Amino acid sequence: MASETVAEKAHFDIIRYAQLWEDADVLVEAMGGGAGRRFLSICSAGDNVLALLLLDPSEVVAADLSSAQLECLKFRLAAYLALDHGEFLELMGARDAGRRRQLFGRVLAQAGGDSLAFWKSREEAVVRWGAGGIGKFERYFRIFRNWVLPLIHSRATVAAVFTPRGAGERSEFFERRWNSWRWRLATSLFFSKFTMGRLGRDPAFFDQVQGSAGAHVRAKVRQAAVDQDPSRNPYMSYVLTGRQGDALPLAWRADAYPLIRERLDRVRVFHGPIDRVAAGKFDGFNLSDIFEYMSVAEAEAVYGRLLALSRPGARLVYWNMMAPRRAPERFANEIRRLGDLEANLAARDKAFFYSDLVIEEVVR
Repeated sequence: MASETVAEKAHFDIIRYAQLWEDADVLVEAMGGGAGRRFLSICSAGDNVLALLLLDPSEVVAADLSSAQLECLKFRLAAYLALDHGEFLELMGARDAGRRRQLFGRVLAQAGGDSLAFWKSREEAVVRWGAGGIGKFERYFRIFRNWVLPLIHSRATVAAVFTPRGAGERSEFFERRWNSWRWRLATSLFFSKFTMGRLGRDPAFFDQVQGSAGAHVRAKVRQAAVDQDPSRNPYMSYVLTGRQGDALPLAWRADAYPLIRERLDRVRVFHGPIDRVAAGKFDGFNLSDIFEYMSVAEAEAVYGRLLALSRPGARLVYWNMMAPRRAPERFANEIRRLGDLEANLAARDKAFFYSDLVIEEVVR
């Protein structure tokens, strides 16, 4: 979300992502150790901004072109202060709701300011779906879950995905019960670039994408269902059931909650392109998948501006889904690829949509 060209073509006046769709466990480990560092992060829904607080930084600057996405982070900042861990999970939609309207009111009282009007207009949606379920991307999965998935598999088959199994049993289950012709046909249609662009992401986000999105999704789902343990995957659980289940994203876990709460005052918000932040130098960059929205020339320009904001040893962490992007050749002498770390973390990455995890370190 850093390119001004993308800013002109895409719409940023809605909540596109109400929760994070990159694995914070991978992000935090990719950044390495050491307290007192400064991070610059794409905001999105804010969960991974908060996860970076677990590294004991001096500051995390969250940047986004979308004021709606920044409001998601502000809502979380207020929620961590106003609610205990169980209440937070209920409000976000990770647990069954009984008090969601009451919890929502307590968070708004803590938030105050301009956020009140923004969130009051979304109260009914939050009460129904949880604050982590009201984005366009989450609605896209809800349509899939409610209208498409029942045409492919029974509830019993969907529930059986999350039964703990060994790798061999997972492979057998996937081929025998999941990988049907209905699954292959439905994913070709529902996860096409056309459908995803209009119901899930934004059509402008697919300008640089080549190849079949449906085939990509099928391959990545197989990896998450067979090579990994889906019973420990909150992203797959949400897509198929509407809940994260027993596995939660890093920033939503009970052991992380109090530590994040103690460090909330280290978060700063910037409304605008991430490469235009004027706030000193940074030791780490969480860049989501911004480069695959851009042409090669745009990505090179943005990458150069981010390098200008980096300290020696800084790490740039980002993902690619279908458009391959890495450090431009022009900057080859200024960075090094951490290939072994990439391979190790990519194999454990539970956010199964992405085809490539990139970790680069500034060496100048």
